[in-house]
Amino acid sequence: MSDKLSITFLGTGTSMGVPVIGCNCEVCQSNDPFDNRLRSSVLIQKGDTNIIIDSGPDFRYQALRAGVKHLSALVFTHEHKDHTAGMDDVRAFNFIQRKPVEVYATASVEKALRNEFHYAFSEIKYPGVPEIRIHPIDASSPFEIEGLLIEPIQVFHHKLPVLGFRIEDFTYITDANSISESEMDKIRGSKVLVLNALRKQTHISHFTLQEALDLITEIQPEQAYLTHISHQMGKHIDVSKELPDNVAVAYDQLQINL
Repeated sequence: MSDKLSITFLGTGTSMGVPVIGCNCEVCQSNDPFDNRLRSSVLIQKGDTNIIIDSGPDFRYQALRAGVKHLSALVFTHEHKDHTAGMDDVRAFNFIQRKPVEVYATASVEKALRNEFHYAFSEIKYPGVPEIRIHPIDASSPFEIEGLLIEPIQVFHHKLPVLGFRIEDFTYITDANSISESEMDKIRGSKVLVLNALRKQTHISHFTLQEALDLITEIQPEQAYLTHISHQMGKHIDVSKELPDNVAVAYDQLQINL
């Protein structure tokens, strides 16, 4: 395995994905595969370490499509269902690896997981339920997974605290519309910044395209990618033409190496 940091976008869509069920807009009806977006998630690889950030409803298919056969850890940004709903499918890794999956989550995410997947936390467990071992995390303390240092970044999704993560020169932030100056300092110096940009119109809990571009201009990474994209943003090919040279719209299965 390579000792370089490799990132694969497992999904780049918003909570309903793209296409949206029943929608007849030009994006949802597009034949361009870049306009098909599963729920947002990334696979981070270095050496023999495989880390996935968020397990949304598409987790099983995303792992199959990316050929993931080993999972070092599952890390959560926050508790919304488009980021947690697929956690049950870690059972496959339990079977392959013959041990619990290491899960890194804040107290609020752990509470949601215990509620949504109560059967995985019962004293008497039904055979075959997910086996996980939770490691508490918060925005104030970096943590390590198999020697890979991860620095949490506190952002806000309207009023909901969400964690972004910096790993070496790579920063990943999704579901945000507010970042304090002190947390911005954690991002500075990143060579690659991934940032959510839902659409062009104002939204209560997500950065718009322009807001994301303004933040990227302030941070000045070598390269930035936009994720958590909705069908309201427009077609991939059209939006791409509007962006600065160092900014691109991420797409499902895009792989980058640092």
